[in-house]
Amino acid sequence: MNLIQHPELLDRLASSYALGTLRGGARRRFETLAREQAPVRAAALIWQSRLASLNELQPQAQPSPAVWTRIDNLVQGEKQSAAQQAVRAQAAAAAAEPAGLTGWLRSLTVWRTATAAGALATIAAVSVGIGMREELGGEIARLQTQLQSAPQIEYVAVLADDKAAASMLVTFDPKAKKLTLQRVGAYQEAGDRSLQLWALPPAGGPKSLGVLGSDKLLRLTAGESDVREVPTLAISLEPKGGVPSETGPTGPVLFKGTLIQKML
Repeated sequence: MNLIQHPELLDRLASSYALGTLRGGARRRFETLAREQAPVRAAALIWQSRLASLNELQPQAQPSPAVWTRIDNLVQGEKQSAAQQAVRAQAAAAAAEPAGLTGWLRSLTVWRTATAAGALATIAAVSVGIGMREELGGEIARLQTQLQSAPQIEYVAVLADDKAAASMLVTFDPKAKKLTLQRVGAYQEAGDRSLQLWALPPAGGPKSLGVLGSDKLLRLTAGESDVREVPTLAISLEPKGGVPSETGPTGPVLFKGTLIQKML
């Protein structure tokens, strides 16, 4: 199936991938498609960006003290039970076996009971994990509800260098008139230089869409007329503060990519 021709399915798979609920073979197949197809890779990056943004907006919260108390009580209870079983097993072995084998059997019993204690501790951890998984499921449902009301992204571009390494994810929300740029590569310009974003229309010269700051997440104001029918976006390295739009790029073009209008 060509995911690009099924935008709703692609969006669901990308959201599940970002949330971590897409697993096993399905996750590996999605990652393969993302490496081969830029729109699939862009969809995954968009959802990862959305989740990262939500995480920044959410206040830090510590688990309830009652949660830690339940975990501690459960683990301590299982440890005590395992220790009691180990003592009883060792006493029974010492009383039942011939004297010549006592030392060897005692050593064997210690190893067996230690293994049993480890198994019980694992069971306790799994039991706690089940309860925490239920809480996590509620948190994921809450995040999904928030994401459904997120801004509508209709344009997306993954800007890469000359080695095809993704360096900048660009999305555009025409309703809010916002271009959002997220650095996804390791490149960082020098302090006396600025990155500048350009629209490369099919006719006419490049048009500046704004000068970028050094933050990892950047936002610029733009109208839909600035990006509609623009096939390519590019980022050049310019003197600090950028250059006027009418001059066009004066420095090297570092990153370039196709601007895609999502099918709604």
